[in-house]
Amino acid sequence: MHMDGARQLAAPGAGTAALADAVARAIFAAFEDYNQEFRAITRRAQRRFEECEWKLGARDAVERIELYDRRVEKCLAGLVGRMGRQVADEAAWVEVRRAYAELIGDCPDREFYKTFFNSLTRQVFATVGVNDQVEFVALDLEPTLDAGVAPCRHYDTAQGLGAALAAMLADQPWSRLIRDQAAAAAGIAMEVAGLLAARGLEGAVEELETLTPVFYRGTRAFVVGRMAGRGWMLPLVVALKHDEQGITVDAVMMSDYEVRPLFGFSRSYFHADLASVGAAVRFLRTIMPGKATDELYTVLGRARQGKTERYRTLFRHLQHSHDQFVHAEGARGMVMIVFTLASLDIVFKVIRDRFAFPKTATREEVMDKYRFVFRHDRVGRLVDAQEFRRLRFPLQRFAPALREELLAEAAQTCRVEGDDLIVEHCYLERRMKPLDVYLREADTAAARRAIRDYGQAMRDLALSNVFPGDLLLKNFGVSRHGRVIFYDYDELCLVTECNFRDLPAARDAEDEVRAEPWFYVGPNDVFPEQWLDFLGLRGELRAEFLQHHADLLTAGYWRGLKRSHEAEQHLEVLPYVARRTVAATS
Repeated sequence: MHMDGARQLAAPGAGTAALADAVARAIFAAFEDYNQEFRAITRRAQRRFEECEWKLGARDAVERIELYDRRVEKCLAGLVGRMGRQVADEAAWVEVRRAYAELIGDCPDREFYKTFFNSLTRQVFATVGVNDQVEFVALDLEPTLDAGVAPCRHYDTAQGLGAALAAMLADQPWSRLIRDQAAAAAGIAMEVAGLLAARGLEGAVEELETLTPVFYRGTRAFVVGRMAGRGWMLPLVVALKHDEQGITVDAVMMSDYEVRPLFGFSRSYFHADLASVGAAVRFLRTIMPGKATDELYTVLGRARQGKTERYRTLFRHLQHSHDQFVHAEGARGMVMIVFTLASLDIVFKVIRDRFAFPKTATREEVMDKYRFVFRHDRVGRLVDAQEFRRLRFPLQRFAPALREELLAEAAQTCRVEGDDLIVEHCYLERRMKPLDVYLREADTAAARRAIRDYGQAMRDLALSNVFPGDLLLKNFGVSRHGRVIFYDYDELCLVTECNFRDLPAARDAEDEVRAEPWFYVGPNDVFPEQWLDFLGLRGELRAEFLQHHADLLTAGYWRGLKRSHEAEQHLEVLPYVARRTVAATS
């Protein structure tokens, strides 16, 4: 029911139950409208891929990210007008919650409806912690993943894998644009055979199925499925690209190592039109066992539901653990206080009240950087930080040194209330090993791989028009897959905002030994030639960096990239390694 019908139910003289029912229906209608618009934006991705409309696709991604907060604000404004003073009456909302629960009982993804409702009440009451009178709370339960069925296509492999894969490609909505479907299917089949042989898996592929919706991100489309034989089951993800030669297969992914990062916490969100997101998550967990539910919801574009699931995971964990929050591993930050639980792979980042010299940013500027990252293409090199407000923790769970620092250095954000510590604002991120710590602890081969990937992270970020600002190793982390990811955003900026300069030659010997620059340095000036000494790389690691990334230390490299971005050239970072077999046969 839409707003007009609900308004009639709440006409003057209507009782409390009628008002509660009307408000519940208004909230239900607001979420339905939001969900329909979300899916409408998502469906545009097919046209963007078919027409190579990459810039419009990037705008769609931002529009979809911003949609949730806009719709919550619009709904809340309508409720204020409808409920009057009762909008702040907890008893009224208890009745609204009851009526709303009845409305959503048979809805697929009803957890989404609950999260939308909670978003409203948390703003109305500025809830600290949880208010189970006016919120939907289920900390002791798994999220509802059994509602709905993920739409799949099943392919008969009796006539051979090539024929089944050809049918799979023919089923795609843009199959007419695929260049030489037979050759593309043969290339995938050859790749699959090679990968199975490399794993020692014998016998024919007996089962092949894919999710019907195509997954789109950036310039690529992904067909996501799984295949099985006697005694084995593997993921099957096929990446396709579209250029002037048509649509071709670019990669085949059948390993945990490849597929998990594709759906990881440093990637931008997929656009896949899913009638039941929970059912799709259940399917994805079969090809990525143990993958965090909150990460899957988030990477499917349901960022707010991802926050809900992470909150659920966190506080369920607190109920069943006893270790204390402690400072996170690595150097202490000048902008953030970072803490964690040893038993949970999450870090909490709280902004300090004051920043030590030479940091000059304000609190609001730091928060703007995190908002920027939330909306930007993270290209697998930026952590997706989730923003939380008004969290309540048992005070006794904090180690004394951490508790004292939070209350002394982040008093604007943290306070004690009875037996609890209230954190008014923080960011939650996946915990990683700080790169500087990793390099000290790793063996030589692993350290060299990490330093190579550190340079590649700088390249990937630059291709997305991001300059980290502070390139110190401590500001990068190493994921469980060995990938180097940037997570300190207070000095982050666009490449196009920087002025990359060659280091002026010294005029005399005295200039060479000056502690401060003898030449003018503007606020946006960057001197890449100075980075290597600044980073403190020595010995083999220094040689490794120079061997693979010496051009990063030249202003010319960065000026060239800046010109490309200013000319709005399309630059991309692939989330996988293209296969030679596929490339040769497609």
